[in-house]
Amino acid sequence: MQTSTRMRAAVVAALLGLIAVLTGPGGAHADEAPPTGTETTTVGDVTGFRADGAVYRLSAGQAEAKVSFVSEETFRIELAPDGKFTDPTGDDIVLPQGNPPRTRWKDRGDRYELSTGEVTLRAYKKPLRFALHRADGSLVWSEAKGLSWTGEQTVQTLARGAGEQFYGAGMQNGRGNTSHRDQTVEVAVDYNWDDGGHPNSVPFYLSSAGYGVFRNTYAPGTYAFTDPVTTSAKEQRFDAYYFAGDGAKDVIGQYTDLTGKPFLPPVYGMEIGDADCYLHNANRGERRTLDALKVADGYVENDMPNGWMLVNDGYGCGYEDLEETAQGLKDRNMELGLWTEDGIENLAAQVKAGQRVAKLDVAWVGEGYKFALDGCKDAYKGIEDNSDARGFTWAPESWAGAQRCGVQWSGDQSGTWEYIRWQIPTYAGATMSGLAYTTGDVDGIFGGSAKTYTRDLQWKMFLGTTMTMDGWAAMDKQPFRYGEPYTSINRDYLKLKESLLPYQYSYAHEATKTGVGMVRPLVLEYPDDPKASTEAPKYEFLSGEHFLVAPVYQDTTERQDIYLPKGTWIDYWSGRTYEGPTTIDTYGAPLDTLPLFVKAGAAVPMWPGIRSYRDRTADSPLAWDVYPQGDSSFTLYEDDGVTRKHRDGEYATQRADVRAPERGPGDVSVTINESRGSFTGKQTVRPYEFTVHTGSEPRSVKLDRTLPELTSESAYEKARQGWWYDRDDRGGVVHVKTAPVSTAKKFTVNLLGTSAVGGKKASAAAVLTAPAGQEAGAGTPGTVLVDVTAGSSALTDTTVSLQVPEGWKTATAKVPGRIPAGATRRVEVALTPAKDAEVRERTLTALARYRAAGDARTSQQRLAVSVLPPAPEGEAWASDLVWLSETNGYGPAERDRSNGESGASDGKTLTLAGTAYEKGIGTHADSDIALHLGGRCTAFTADVGIDDEIDGYGEVAFSVEGDGKVLWTSPKLTGASATLPVDVKLDGVRQVRLKVTDTNGSRTGDHGDWAAAKFHCA
Repeated sequence: MQTSTRMRAAVVAALLGLIAVLTGPGGAHADEAPPTGTETTTVGDVTGFRADGAVYRLSAGQAEAKVSFVSEETFRIELAPDGKFTDPTGDDIVLPQGNPPRTRWKDRGDRYELSTGEVTLRAYKKPLRFALHRADGSLVWSEAKGLSWTGEQTVQTLARGAGEQFYGAGMQNGRGNTSHRDQTVEVAVDYNWDDGGHPNSVPFYLSSAGYGVFRNTYAPGTYAFTDPVTTSAKEQRFDAYYFAGDGAKDVIGQYTDLTGKPFLPPVYGMEIGDADCYLHNANRGERRTLDALKVADGYVENDMPNGWMLVNDGYGCGYEDLEETAQGLKDRNMELGLWTEDGIENLAAQVKAGQRVAKLDVAWVGEGYKFALDGCKDAYKGIEDNSDARGFTWAPESWAGAQRCGVQWSGDQSGTWEYIRWQIPTYAGATMSGLAYTTGDVDGIFGGSAKTYTRDLQWKMFLGTTMTMDGWAAMDKQPFRYGEPYTSINRDYLKLKESLLPYQYSYAHEATKTGVGMVRPLVLEYPDDPKASTEAPKYEFLSGEHFLVAPVYQDTTERQDIYLPKGTWIDYWSGRTYEGPTTIDTYGAPLDTLPLFVKAGAAVPMWPGIRSYRDRTADSPLAWDVYPQGDSSFTLYEDDGVTRKHRDGEYATQRADVRAPERGPGDVSVTINESRGSFTGKQTVRPYEFTVHTGSEPRSVKLDRTLPELTSESAYEKARQGWWYDRDDRGGVVHVKTAPVSTAKKFTVNLLGTSAVGGKKASAAAVLTAPAGQEAGAGTPGTVLVDVTAGSSALTDTTVSLQVPEGWKTATAKVPGRIPAGATRRVEVALTPAKDAEVRERTLTALARYRAAGDARTSQQRLAVSVLPPAPEGEAWASDLVWLSETNGYGPAERDRSNGESGASDGKTLTLAGTAYEKGIGTHADSDIALHLGGRCTAFTADVGIDDEIDGYGEVAFSVEGDGKVLWTSPKLTGASATLPVDVKLDGVRQVRLKVTDTNGSRTGDHGDWAAAKFHCA
């Protein structure tokens, strides 16, 4: 019901927006009828020319063109077919610019040349046609034909370069981080929030040829990056700004110089947010606004970060007790947000009561893109006018310029694997249009599952902003709702993001200077990589320059085809090094493992061990995670995180410089320079911690003088300062801590006699892998298989052990003899899970210790092991057994009841053809239930059919699969069919799947019963 309400609101807003586009400023003039023909007119020969400083006018019959230079590399071309210039955007989008550059012009006979010190725009005369050249004469772009128009649109046609690639057009769902070449993209607000939609469109694109184009309009457009390139806008005018830059970053910078740099969010805005309706929520029953505090307590009790909460996010949802709610959230280290369903007229009072986040939505976006942009700006300003906080807004349908006042999110979706897949390229692609903060709700707002929620949350921790939304799905979607292992995994990733806030916040500040967001397609950092613009890296992105994220978007424990560009990349979890460019064909990714890689040379600032940024005190340490290779640096940005004082210069920066060998052995130094600048709350002294990924134990570590070497993790934790080399930590990590040091003082940590990342001989490292699909029985002795592959040197003294949960038993396996260079040895490691081990996938870590190339080394790898329940014995009812997995067409499959609604055990008595059954399974097609038999059972029996409650309709087929093979399939059964007995032989089958499949495409009334379902076992 609420879905349709939301869709109706979207349709109304879309229609209003279309009306505004067609009748608003820039449409028909009051004194003449608008053009109505579909015939195309192309601008003719130049009939007049005038120069006025940096502005040039060219007449072509009745039409007139105007060229206005904004800077040395930015200019504007306007064309009025009737000679009358209009500007429907006014000062909405383009910000006031400085004085125009000095320009000059020449008449070359066949053309006019309009020049700055950097570029020359050629205006050919017969007919009028433009081409842009750099100062050295090289061509940037040229029109294949002159500007043209019909009664409905204006079109520019550009020649396409042989290898030219195109990016931008705002948020294009499912695409954008790879090239738009040969694609057509729509630039409009379409209220399609799924794959293929284009919410938060921006009429700007950039080319690998070193230029960008911004259509200064509110009109929807179509950009066809074919040969030739044609870009159109549905209006009777042409108005575009052009940027000639030194690469994509420079072009984005010029575009955001014109339309505004991205805003700097408050630090709590970069923590996860939570949204729901509490007052008058039709989906959750009557609650009060103060009930939001109970959910906030859930985050605190589960030790999970959460920065802010929207407490009225739902149609018809109001609020009460606002000041008390806001204070209660502050007491829990969170801020109050409100959805502006009914406008922003009350924003001043709401902000004074404690509101700090404003979510803008389709219910009030109103008449066209201007209203949406104005809403973003006005809500942002309303927060700042009535508090000392920074403006912070969210919108699902915005336009150019919105990057300076809010987060753009991709709208309302349903949590599925497909949802994860198409979102991956969406946000990195949006960065190419100057949108620094783009995101989607964790696991959507509808549907979803424990697995999809966990997988989606993992990678979204490497976006700048994100939130989770409740109240629309069958169950609430806080990260602690699904139980273990999901709660622990979600906590780990939420806290990983929290620890990375200094890194991410530094990139947020950088975006205010450059216009370039933290979430980046590979092509932005590797423009010369021929694969970067192709489909190869479509489902991965960079988080800053140093993290490469390759999310898992299928129900699997392996990730296929991860592309790593040029450079050395380190697996964040294992420490394994890769030399790019390379493609990882198969990467082991248990549920708790996001494929994540760090670029060698990285120095990543971190806040260790906190739940909220407010947990930081004057004595809190600053940690640096260092991957030494050559000379590198990173500049940390700090301010008070909340107020606007940074705009008046109240902030500080501190640079870390790393010096290390490019490869192999040598000394490593990490210099922390003095912190420059000041702000309220700045640490004047603080301790520092370092994790330096060398892979080789240093001879000594010095800070002014030699630091004490510590012999264990516990000794290190207790010490005030010192160092400890953990051979077993990700291939070998040097841990260093200092006593408090003045932030005004420069100091250097020297690691003597160590190496660059990867060890003294990186190629000698062994690689561990594990076969997929490994299983272990609860309380049952077994083995886990681990493959050890030697690197460029033979391995000796090799042992393999497992890191296992408490209560499990394992033994270290010794590998006899040598493992020759390049050879692989399969090792069986003994494993006995605890008798009460939960039946689910568990992640274990395999650790190999060995000697290679004269050094003692370690390698490790995470692997997934499925814990199975004990095999059934005797006569076992299927409904009494532990199910390995269960999917169902509606709600959960029911034990000993027919399929009910969305809750568990809400079905009725199983009934087939008038016979009631006490035991069995009630499902709704499509359904799939997996059970572990362990080869102990000989047969499966049941009575199947569509439950009598359906009263004659529905159509399904039943099937039984064993170890991946179909053992039995029923004919099509309807609600009128007779009960069908089942008797399937199972000799030796280890795993069985009971499936019910819809056969007529309607899924109406498909309540399939496995009545009296029983396994006959030894």
